[in-house]
Amino acid sequence: MSTDAAFTPRLIGETEKTLNAILDRRLTEADLTEQHWITLTLAVVSGGSIDRGELVRQVSNGAKFREDDVQARVSELIARQLLGDSSSPVVTLTDAGKELHGRIRSANVELTERLWGDLPAADLATTARVLTIVHERAESELRGS
Repeated sequence: MSTDAAFTPRLIGETEKTLNAILDRRLTEADLTEQHWITLTLAVVSGGSIDRGELVRQVSNGAKFREDDVQARVSELIARQLLGDSSSPVVTLTDAGKELHGRIRSANVELTERLWGDLPAADLATTARVLTIVHERAESELRGS
């Protein structure tokens, strides 16, 4: 790959699609969808216990999924016993959910290290700054601001 590639929407899109295809393979093996994965991940980073409505809002807002679709994915994760449901509005991460998430996450960390672990820290910092600005501007466009 050329090091003088232009920073374009096509480059961003192709990179995202390729990374998602790799992730999708892992998720398919675990009988999960992207919506399941993001929902499970947010349950993990919440400390393992989160209000169901808040979980749905976070997934919907962050990943741009419809709330009723996310509600269905939460119910599916509960049915698979990856999330636990109690009489309260709180859902909790089960041991099975922790194990599955940890296994997939570990594989993703190994991949990340192979893909950009050897790149200079300054290049990664610049990339992060540029992508953050582009993301913020895209969010503003989406909101109509």
